[in-house]
Amino acid sequence: MDHAAHAHRPEKRRADQEHERHGHPGHGQQPGSAAHPHAGHASHGQASHGQADHGHAPGTSWRTAVQATLHCLTGCAVGEILGMVVGTAAGLHNAATVVLSVTLAFVFGYAFTMRGVVRAGVPVRQALRIALAADTVSIAVMELIDNTVMVGVPGAMEAGLTDPLFWTSLAGSLALAFVLTTPVNRWMIGRGKGHAVVHAHH
Repeated sequence: MDHAAHAHRPEKRRADQEHERHGHPGHGQQPGSAAHPHAGHASHGQASHGQADHGHAPGTSWRTAVQATLHCLTGCAVGEILGMVVGTAAGLHNAATVVLSVTLAFVFGYAFTMRGVVRAGVPVRQALRIALAADTVSIAVMELIDNTVMVGVPGAMEAGLTDPLFWTSLAGSLALAFVLTTPVNRWMIGRGKGHAVVHAHH
């Protein structure tokens, strides 16, 4: 036996042990094994982080909510204004004017949504179901707010069509309805409801 080689082996083992104590791989060891105790933690952290990102649903932006509310407000405003104008011009009772305004607001609100969905090639009956799912809550909230304002402002419902009080009250009621309905639409879209069902058809 070669005595020089035999004497070299203990030194080699001591060198390998020294490398292991300092976190360096010995001969034949792979990175990420016992010589690399932190490698497993890094991989585990990366996997956990990836799972967390995968499971986190992105929030709905305010811009999306504003656009949805503006779309809904357009149809609502047309019906609301038309109902108020007709009711005031015809001298209807306040309750009758409100009922007419709410009815027309729903009709025009649904019609505006259906128009865009039908243009995308959706059948009319299916488009109506989409509009009902997309706009019912939004229109209901808007109508509750703006009609409450109109009835609550002294003299607004009794004012004639040439009276600035009628138009400023109506404009203010619609503006307030827009501001308060936007968070509602954001909440609904973030959960796949409301105008989220319309986005799939644009």
